[in-house]
Amino acid sequence: MCVRCSAITAAPVVVSEVHQGSGPGFNVYACPECAPHFPPVPDVLDLFDDQDRRRFTRP
Repeated sequence: MCVRCSAITAAPVVVSEVHQGSGPGFNVYACPECAPHFPPVPDVLDLFDDQDRRRFTRP
């Protein structure tokens, strides 16, 4: 079901990932027509700067 218009869709698009402190998180979905109204879901690796990436990569 679309989080914006509440329509049931056969092609849901992930527009957000909700992380929980305890227990599993969940994804928030939108229909293809409403999905462009949401900002892109960030890639977790983009949150690290280059120095952090070098520190966590294996040689």
